[in-house]
Amino acid sequence: MSSRIVLIGPADALPALQGRLETGSEVQAFSDSDALEALDHIIRTKPSIVALQDEFSTTSRGTALINRIKDDPALTCEVRVLARDSELNRVAVKRGQAGGAAVAVDEPAPALDQRGTRRAARIRVRDGVEVAVDGNAAVLVDLSMVGAQVVSATVLKPNQRVRITIGDAKAPVRCAGAVAWAAFEMPKGMPTRYRAGIDWGMTADGPAIEDFAEKNKK
Repeated sequence: MSSRIVLIGPADALPALQGRLETGSEVQAFSDSDALEALDHIIRTKPSIVALQDEFSTTSRGTALINRIKDDPALTCEVRVLARDSELNRVAVKRGQAGGAAVAVDEPAPALDQRGTRRAARIRVRDGVEVAVDGNAAVLVDLSMVGAQVVSATVLKPNQRVRITIGDAKAPVRCAGAVAWAAFEMPKGMPTRYRAGIDWGMTADGPAIEDFAEKNKK
């Protein structure tokens, strides 16, 4: 039998949170470290309610989980955000496109700080252009004289120091910088990934970066 409510949060908070849900309802609980298992269960069983502890809901995994549910028209469950020590205070209800899930939240999640690569004009690059981030393959999304946006299967976290290699082996452009912002994503039908803005400031290889961006712009 499919569960009516799926509850996700820190393991030590689950018993108290479960006690605040509807009496008599079937509840399947997952710890916050098992978010991918929880998503698989949600997709398979299509519960009527998905409840998340508020602190988890604002993490990259929590945000990615909510967005994945909202963007899937096959999932019409209500998404609730529960504070650890208080009752849910519904301030807004947001619906995904095509009749997706309703989301009850007690306050808006903080917006990602994506200012790190906006001090110079950004050029959107064509699909499939790869770069190396600390030696790991990543897909380049856009590029500027002071930074880049990438999508990577490897973990990227804010403030993480990284080295980027752009271009082919014959004429590589190397930059060092830091991850200005990062978001964990769970796209439908695709592996999980990290989207990140990398800020390296002004670089001596600026002309080479500009030339690469122009040659590969979308």
